[in-house]
Amino acid sequence: MTRASRVFGRLAPRTLQGRLSLVALAAAALLMTVLTVAFNAVMDEHLQRQADDELRTRAAAVTTTVDTSGPRVRVLETVNDRLLDANVWIYADTRLLEGPPSATVGSPVTQAADRLAAQREHACTTVDGHRPVRLCSQPIPGHDAKATVVTALDLAPYRSSADTLLLGSLVLDAVMLGCTYVLTRLSVGRALRPVRTMTDQATQWSAAGSDDRFGTEDHPVELARLGGSLDALLDRIRTVLRHERQLTGELSHELRTPLTRIIMELDWWQTRPRTDAQTRATHEVIAEAAQSMRTICDTLLDDARENALNPATSPATTDVVPLLGRLLQHVDQGDRVKATVATDTQVLEAGVAPALLERILSPLLANAVRYARSSVTVSARRLTGAVRIDVVDDGPGVPQAFVAELFQPGRRADADDGHDGAGLGLPLARRLARTVGGEVSYDPGHAPGARFTVSLPAG
Repeated sequence: MTRASRVFGRLAPRTLQGRLSLVALAAAALLMTVLTVAFNAVMDEHLQRQADDELRTRAAAVTTTVDTSGPRVRVLETVNDRLLDANVWIYADTRLLEGPPSATVGSPVTQAADRLAAQREHACTTVDGHRPVRLCSQPIPGHDAKATVVTALDLAPYRSSADTLLLGSLVLDAVMLGCTYVLTRLSVGRALRPVRTMTDQATQWSAAGSDDRFGTEDHPVELARLGGSLDALLDRIRTVLRHERQLTGELSHELRTPLTRIIMELDWWQTRPRTDAQTRATHEVIAEAAQSMRTICDTLLDDARENALNPATSPATTDVVPLLGRLLQHVDQGDRVKATVATDTQVLEAGVAPALLERILSPLLANAVRYARSSVTVSARRLTGAVRIDVVDDGPGVPQAFVAELFQPGRRADADDGHDGAGLGLPLARRLARTVGGEVSYDPGHAPGARFTVSLPAG
């Protein structure tokens, strides 16, 4: 980038209104310059023709006093002889017969008159000096003698009129340019007012995640297209905000259990002195809970980035039976609930990653143990191209009025049931299952208790 372009870039207006106004001003200035030059050229030509007409009229009046009928050229005396002699030269061939009283021999004006007389035809010339003078020659035919009349006219008044016209046109141009700039700024500002309004509204709506949209009706074509683009942008922003809130809630929900285990182990270890073996056991539990938290974060963040498994990548597989046994061991069952795993085969592979399958099943198992009266049964079996896992408890089940809201984030059937759930576990399980082509569903016809079914692709 050259220095001139950098300087121009710094001096150029920063707003679209200022740039459009500057462009309009430059275009108007160019147009007015062309018109002014053309107008003054035409006026100069017109004033010169007026001067030539005046000179021809005066020459015609003088020719009436010149007699060329005889062998010699004679100048007849008239009543207005002094008036006619002003700025008039009469030549017999190239010999000067009479000249203006104020003319001096050898002056530029006299020399120009001599040259015009020598041409012996109608011609005009301009002598530029302290005061510009226009001269025209008029030949007078005769039988034996020929004469030429040269008349002169002071062009100062004409030049003064031309200068006055030029000054007036420049003043008018300046006024017109000023009015053009002001009117352009007002017009562009008024035209851009809806755009500013739409921009402010889009900023407010994007910050609040509002459902309001501009639409494409009742707008000019340009604003309709802008409104459609802003609506699409607002939709994307709202989706990002929703995913961000969802990810935050899911991380908070999933990290609560391992974090609680860490806190409980530390509280238990600090209540009284512990043996080395007990301390090592506490460290192992804390390390396992920390690793679980790391796995949870990696799983949810990877899912948030990809939002689905890459079809070009071969899906991971997980042996379901060992994973179920490990999950049931980590679920706090207490002394009142007995959890069992029932399966018709020792090897049952699902086409999902182990960490993802754990995140899908953990909320279902935690809820089943939490609400069961005495038992939780987890059964897994293979179907055609799929793996089905049923989580059944003998608890009170899901209230019929709440079934429709069961998988909606943040909804709980009874917020005062003494549990600290946030209503995010089941929605998270369903969302993660659907990302791999599976499903999590609730069987409202099962009684007593509740039955949740997880369907996943077979490995």
